[in-house]
Amino acid sequence: MRDTLVLNASFEPLSTVTLNRAVVLVLQDKAVVEQSHPALRVRAAAVDLPVPRVIRLCRYVRVPFRRQAPWSRPGVLVRDQHRCAYCGRRATTVDHVVPKSHGGADSWLNTVASCAEDNHRKADRTPEQAGMPLLHEPFVPSPADAMLLGLRSGERAALPDWLAAAQPAA
Repeated sequence: MRDTLVLNASFEPLSTVTLNRAVVLVLQDKAVVEQSHPALRVRAAAVDLPVPRVIRLCRYVRVPFRRQAPWSRPGVLVRDQHRCAYCGRRATTVDHVVPKSHGGADSWLNTVASCAEDNHRKADRTPEQAGMPLLHEPFVPSPADAMLLGLRSGERAALPDWLAAAQPAA
């Protein structure tokens, strides 16, 4: 299933939904298609609709303010685009920059994506102690950044220019 980006009426990213949910929102006149896939269409007996990539809600939805996205292991992998922070290969695990045994926390700024080999090689040491410098510094994504990073890379590349400019530089 394709993920469709949902924008608030104010053009702020809210979430992603399945293609089916996006079509239902458009058919119920709760959303309008802001960008569609150029070659794909949804067809039924009385419906002919372009496959939406980005939809915008017709009414503004008030969202409780959150300063940052909640930390999670899958979130760290997505933030770092499944690339090891030590060697750049495909990452499958999450490594604590300051190990938990040394007082390191489960937080955005203390965790990075890592391949299993580098995670094992670094072991219970800091990157400086292990002689393994980080290729990039960890950062705290905003909730909108985390949601945009959660889109598949092909879907991210297909975002409109005005929205792609708001993407985080990971």
